[in-house]
This record gives sequence, structure tokens and C-alpha cells, in this order.
Amino acid sequence: MDLTTAPASTTASAAPLKVAVVLASNREGRFAPVVSDWLLSRTAGHPGIETDLIDIAELDLPNALSHRPDAEALARLAVVSPRLAAADAFVVVTPEYNHSYPAPLKNLIDWHHAEWQAKPVAFVSYGGVSGGLRAVEHLRQVFAELHAVGIRDTVSFHNAGALFDDEGRHKDPTGCDAAAKNLLDQLVWWGRALRDAKAVRPYGV
Repeated sequence: MDLTTAPASTTASAAPLKVAVVLASNREGRFAPVVSDWLLSRTAGHPGIETDLIDIAELDLPNALSHRPDAEALARLAVVSPRLAAADAFVVVTPEYNHSYPAPLKNLIDWHHAEWQAKPVAFVSYGGVSGGLRAVEHLRQVFAELHAVGIRDTVSFHNAGALFDDEGRHKDPTGCDAAAKNLLDQLVWWGRALRDAKAVRPYGV
């Protein structure tokens, strides 16, 4: 079929899925880049995915939310908001802090609304014994409130610091590679399905 004459939904299905990978930690000495680099090495080999890494530590969003942000706040938001809006899907890479997720991530989430709507969100977590899964369970509730679709399968790294070598390579990647494939396959299915649906009928609440 000639794509120049293809229906909009067919053309959208063929386009790569734009996935924003949100790196949620800004803690000093953070382990987060090791996990995000591992994930990006997996997305690089997955057909049909384009990634944009959004690092919380590189943002400087205002801490006080406002319905009428001033010029300075708007300038800071302009660094990240268009990137969230352009994404078809998200992967949140998060640690667990005190049974939940980092405050800067909540700040990023709360500054936005429509950018999350009717898009799938997958989770990659890391931590100690829990592997960050308690943070993920909290995030599922938050994103559900924003009309996002949480992907069922996750990737979690328990006692993460002991799992990777000094070069950032996982010491025994078989299990986590399989989990990553499942997560990305589900994300792509939901991302394409929701993108195509919105091309036919825009989502509104």
C-alpha cells in the first residue's frame, strides 16, 4: 500500500513508537543511570521504538504548583513538557525511597495532565529486598488518576547494586532480558493501539 494514500490509522501504526524514558532519581551517587543504560540497550534492539531519555536530575521544575505559572516557570516547563506531549508511551525508571517513589518524580507528574492521558506507562524499578515494587504500586494509582494505562508486567532489580558489574553489565541477564522483552512487547501493543484509537477519535474527559 502506498503510504501517501493510506488511511491515517494505518500510517500511524507503521510509525515508530515514541517512548519517553523517565529517569526518576536525582539523589547524589544514584544508581539510576546504570539501570536506565541497561534499559536503553534493550530498547535499542526492539523494532519500532524510538526513545527519549528524560532525566529528572537535569530538570529544574518549580516546587510550587500553579494554575498560572509565571514566565520563569513556563521557561522551565518548556524544556520538558513538549517532550512528554510528543511521547506515545512512557517507561518510568524508579528507585524506592521509604516505601514510595522520589519526590521530584511526583513534581514532574503533577505539573502535567493531558501529556499523560490515554498513553501506556511501564515501570522499571530497583532497590533493596523489595526491588522498588512498592514504589511501582504507588505509581500505578497516580497514573490511573491521570487516565494513563499501566502496563501489567514490570522489570525489577532486587538488591540492584550486587547484580551489575563495574562496567554496568548485568551479571546474569537471562531473566531480566526476558522480562524486558515482555514489558516492551506489551508497551508497544498498548502504545500502538491507543495511538491508532486517538487518530480515529480524540480522547476527552
